[in-house]
Amino acid sequence: MTTHKAGVSRLVKVALAAGAVGIVAGLAAVYGIGGMSGNGSANPQCAAAEAIAERITPYRTGDVAGFIPTSQSRFLADLAFTDADGKPMTVADFGGKTVLLNLWATWCAPCRKEMPTLDTLQKEMGGGDFDVVAVNIDRRNPERARQFYEQIGVESLDFYADPSSQIFEELKKRGRAIGMPTTLLVDKKGCEIGVLHGIAEWDSPDAKALIAAAMDETK
Repeated sequence: MTTHKAGVSRLVKVALAAGAVGIVAGLAAVYGIGGMSGNGSANPQCAAAEAIAERITPYRTGDVAGFIPTSQSRFLADLAFTDADGKPMTVADFGGKTVLLNLWATWCAPCRKEMPTLDTLQKEMGGGDFDVVAVNIDRRNPERARQFYEQIGVESLDFYADPSSQIFEELKKRGRAIGMPTTLLVDKKGCEIGVLHGIAEWDSPDAKALIAAAMDETK
């Protein structure tokens, strides 16, 4: 028993020493992200997204080193939320655009920290063929999220929300969400290219290079 406990202790120390990226990669394997099949079946029309994921793998560096390209893409166009006026929407409403889909909440400190970088990314790359879609999932006091946008001076992000948090639960079922924040890169057909769990500097050169590579249809 003592030997077993010592072995477990050594494994824990090794896991901690591996760093956050290694831990995320391990969780990805458990939840079926990346090379594993995950829950459900991949959609045949998502083959192009899988090709994009493979192509942009070398861009997983620096501030987006934790990005996990998919090897079995999921169709995400049906994920639902509402706009600022409460109008029902889905990811399909952004068809024809590459989308960075971010799930966040005001009670999530890392979400709050990364929000300005998402706003800057939308300002610098949004419109045309790309948009950042940040969906708030606060269950209580939905106005708090709008107030947070005002407090930090969000200028470019549109407001989207799902007070039921069903979008997060649905991504959990599909093996694509672990905690908050969760950010997915989605192709023009609504298919997953990859996911990043946790915070990232989305306005960094690394992040913009990753997204630009995903949008480059000449490769």
